[in-house]
Amino acid sequence: MKKGRDVHVIGVGMTKFERCNRNYIELVEEAVNGALAMSGTPAADFEQAFCGYVSGMSAQGQRALYTMGLGGLPVFNVHNYCSTGSNALFLGWQAVTSGMSECVLCFGFEKMEKGSLDSQLEGLKQDFKPEEKKPPQAAVMFGNGGRQHMELYGTTREQFAKVSVKNHRHSVHNPRSQYREACTLEEVLASRPVYDPLTLMQCCPTSDGAGAAILCSADYAKKHGISRPVRIAGISMQTDRPEDWGLGFLGMIGVGMSRRSAQNAYEMSGYGPKDVQVIELHDCFSTNELVTYESLQLCPEGQGGRLIDEDQVTYGGKWVVNPSGGLLSKGHPLGATGLAQCFELTSQLRGECEKRQVEGARVALQHNVGLGGACVVAVYDRP
Repeated sequence: MKKGRDVHVIGVGMTKFERCNRNYIELVEEAVNGALAMSGTPAADFEQAFCGYVSGMSAQGQRALYTMGLGGLPVFNVHNYCSTGSNALFLGWQAVTSGMSECVLCFGFEKMEKGSLDSQLEGLKQDFKPEEKKPPQAAVMFGNGGRQHMELYGTTREQFAKVSVKNHRHSVHNPRSQYREACTLEEVLASRPVYDPLTLMQCCPTSDGAGAAILCSADYAKKHGISRPVRIAGISMQTDRPEDWGLGFLGMIGVGMSRRSAQNAYEMSGYGPKDVQVIELHDCFSTNELVTYESLQLCPEGQGGRLIDEDQVTYGGKWVVNPSGGLLSKGHPLGATGLAQCFELTSQLRGECEKRQVEGARVALQHNVGLGGACVVAVYDRP
């Protein structure tokens, strides 16, 4: 996709991710108000809104905004499974870069139940039989992707488990993370087996939560005196191609569309992986984070295990990957995840992450994937 006008992120907000008793309207209100407080701009300036959620009735985006006194504007509800939030972000970017809108709201939310997605998502729960005690379908997919990587490149269970250790360690300093306790490699490997090579601590939890981002044109930012906003320098959304299935389980978990999305975002932004300091990527399972290092061109194919062994993806390394704690520790309310990634990276580039701040963060990368499939990769900077 060709790039049009520059698009800036001038406000972000999110709730704590956790299972809670608050309804989705309350969660959305907190996230949107947080974004408005950061931007310092009036909600009346929103020309369009893009809302992501997976479970629930239609038009919930409108209902959430009505309670905040925001009616009349076009509201588009988006559902693309785990990449739903970043799909809403992508549509908001399109509206601004095309010149159709000067200021838009992107937000996402989810209310989830304890347990696997098989028991709660349309298209899966109809066939869910708890008495059969089968591993969750997503764990099977990402577990098989990990197995294929092990067979091809000699990747070990310990290397996959180290991803979880790293992200739980990062989450200690994130007050919005669902889990905030560090763990050892031994604890990860000893947790309940889910589907080889995955154990329970290598699988993301279900969560409740919401996230929001306000996007605008450069002219709008200048008009409102926002002198150094965070810019979306490049963004790409891709879906599966038939040839991806030839990659085996790695193709089925999104390696192909992740590669294409990353390459497009790099080309659009003019940056490459060596220019990036901080990354939020879709670690729904520890196996997916490791294989995604290669899709994002952080290392050659088959060498993702070496990056985690050599501490190249944490503080002091070449990149800090998932400083928020990632999905594994921060949580994964499906419709909110892509906006939460935007929240973290915008906060990092603004230097507002306190103890988890990545020193010298100037260029950031976001990766959000949903099987079925859809993948969004975005590059942010703060010129």
